[in-house]
Amino acid sequence: MKKFSIKNFKLVLAGAALMGGISSCEVTDLTPANLIPDADAFATADRVEAAVLGVYESAQRGFWISDPDRGYPFGAANVQQGDMRGEDMYNDQAFYEVTYTNAYNSQSPNNNGMWISLYRMINRLNILIEALPSVVENGILTQTEADVYKGELLFMRALAHHELLIHFARPYSDDPSSMGVPYRTVGVDEVSKLPEAEALGRGTVGEDYALLLADLDEAEQKLPVRGVGRASKGAAVALKSRIKLHMQDWSGVIAEFEKIEGSYAVTANPATPFRGGTSTDNIFSFLNSEGSNPGTNGALPAMYGNPANGGRGLVKISPIIWRAEFWNAADARRTELTSRNDAGIYSAKYIDPVTRTDPNTILRFSEVVLNAAEANAQLGQLTDAVTLLNTVRDRALPASVPSFTTGSLGGQSGVLEAIYNERRIEFLAEGRRWADIHRLAGAGVLPGIPAKATSRTIIDLDFYTTDRAYNTDYALPYSSNLFIWPIPLAEIQNNATAPIEQNPGY
Repeated sequence: MKKFSIKNFKLVLAGAALMGGISSCEVTDLTPANLIPDADAFATADRVEAAVLGVYESAQRGFWISDPDRGYPFGAANVQQGDMRGEDMYNDQAFYEVTYTNAYNSQSPNNNGMWISLYRMINRLNILIEALPSVVENGILTQTEADVYKGELLFMRALAHHELLIHFARPYSDDPSSMGVPYRTVGVDEVSKLPEAEALGRGTVGEDYALLLADLDEAEQKLPVRGVGRASKGAAVALKSRIKLHMQDWSGVIAEFEKIEGSYAVTANPATPFRGGTSTDNIFSFLNSEGSNPGTNGALPAMYGNPANGGRGLVKISPIIWRAEFWNAADARRTELTSRNDAGIYSAKYIDPVTRTDPNTILRFSEVVLNAAEANAQLGQLTDAVTLLNTVRDRALPASVPSFTTGSLGGQSGVLEAIYNERRIEFLAEGRRWADIHRLAGAGVLPGIPAKATSRTIIDLDFYTTDRAYNTDYALPYSSNLFIWPIPLAEIQNNATAPIEQNPGY
């Protein structure tokens, strides 16, 4: 099979569908990401399946600079970067210092790695989408089979672009007419296509969100119901619920929830979604295996794991959330999903630091439930909002702790605050805090990035178990240019056709 290197292509377009002789349950030993397959790549059904699995591989274990072992963008890095941009997980080493302290610039590796790896993934899947009609025409796949693949790829395209929007653009909740990101729907597999691709500018945030929903609406129609390791109809609906929450489309959030509320359920034990990867709560995850994972320098159980249990412990739970009055001391999530040593308290959502097989859970039903709770509260439907909130909260508390009521929470503002706090607890160490800060700051609910515990100063367990004072730093007002990441300098410099506009202040 003839292939050529795209090493000299613009960085964000540097990648296409990965290929390799692999089965439907394996995503290892793929052709390097800087090789683009020609038409022979789609000559058999097995090769098409391998190419689609290559997109999952590029999402689960893409490149950070030149290193595939950091879990960019969705093997682990989306969680780590999302947590380090917020205040509830704590940076204990220099590894995440740039993100944690808001010290990034247009050449710093973490934000550049996210941009580049996401667009590499997008380019791969766009090449596949464009190839599917000819694959059907040549009798290699049926239309039904091709539609399922297209649904998977559209879901992945929406997921990737939304990750870009929450890091590199101002939130929809502030101003949909502000600059978005280039929403790429055309693949580049030869040099002649490069100028057209480079000419695509930054749409508005509103235009990008419309494209997200269009991709997901089509994906929902094409995807089947199936397991958590591949995109499904439920995954498309759950992602739409998330996106409509960012858009403040409250009725839309509730409508998406109602589509799948009979198909999933919050698990009685809050640890269950993290012990095996499949449960009634798990909707979509990127899977890791012993042979294909983000490595010791990227995998979640390595970075977040308690050193006493074999992890590296680079990221702890912050005393800010641990000592928060709203987190009940009897909550099972404080015991079932944490681990401690003399130096502090760690997340125990990821427990395999040796072979690093913990999946990265992207969408859970608990999120869809809390999305619907917030939407109901915003619409003044407080009884429904509190019922949904209690669905998540009560299963982690003993019967002796009373459920919330609208009265006990003090009306709409109190209900909303309780939902925001519950999200901080439920999704701790899952990377969702930044997305909430992003949209809530845009809506004026938060003033920006809250203060964090000062990096590398939480040195023992007393900071959690006593009222010992600790220093805070790194609060960032929403008005700061640093609230969103800069477009990589290389992206602008390497664009010979129409360099896109940099975010203000960089």
